Amino acid sequence: MSAPASPSDRVNSAERLAAVQAGMARAARDASRRDTPLLVAISKTFDADAIRPLIAAGQRHFGENRVQEAQGKWPALLAETPGITLHLVGQLQSNKAADAVALFDVIHSVDRPSLVAALAKAQAAANKRPACYLQVNIGDEAQKGGCPLADLPALLDQARSAGLNIIGLMCVPPADREPAPYFALLAEHAKRLGLPGLSMGMSSDFETATLLGSTVVRVGSALFGKR
Repeated sequence: MSAPASPSDRVNSAERLAAVQAGMARAARDASRRDTPLLVAISKTFDADAIRPLIAAGQRHFGENRVQEAQGKWPALLAETPGITLHLVGQLQSNKAADAVALFDVIHSVDRPSLVAALAKAQAAANKRPACYLQVNIGDEAQKGGCPLADLPALLDQARSAGLNIIGLMCVPPADREPAPYFALLAEHAKRLGLPGLSMGMSSDFETATLLGSTVVRVGSALFGKR
């Protein structure tokens, strides 16, 4: 059995969580927003003992990059603490679609027709319909997943026709560039397509994303420390 979180772990997690929440609140005030984005704690590579203190601090939305890693730690954590929402934020292989639908409540990385088809089949078999974001290759980077901007309307039509619950767009801006123009561009396309959700912003830029209308930020190292 895993060791329980120590008091110092809980204090550190609570402090980090409060600092991120304060940063989002400041950015929201600067943008004259009445709300702040949903905070998803990205727990990839961290084990259950590292996650429990953040749960104890009140965090309830968590994100993972890999289905197999999540399967190894989250069933027990979900049994311990009802009410947690689990997000898949990493690239998803079509052959893992059934496992993803079974475990995750939200999938942020729908980016191609073959994955749309696999998810549609999986959700029909499981009688479960996760919320989904279309991932956009906002910087047109060959090494990254995501739908090209030019293909986005067609992918949205395919996903809706297949019965997927598409609630917004997701992006990861180029790491070596100012993220604000990419966030603004994603927001512009989401508005044009009538999609309310914007999954954008990570540890280094969640305040900028909040300023530019993000509805979900995906924060890892600012909450857990360096990997």
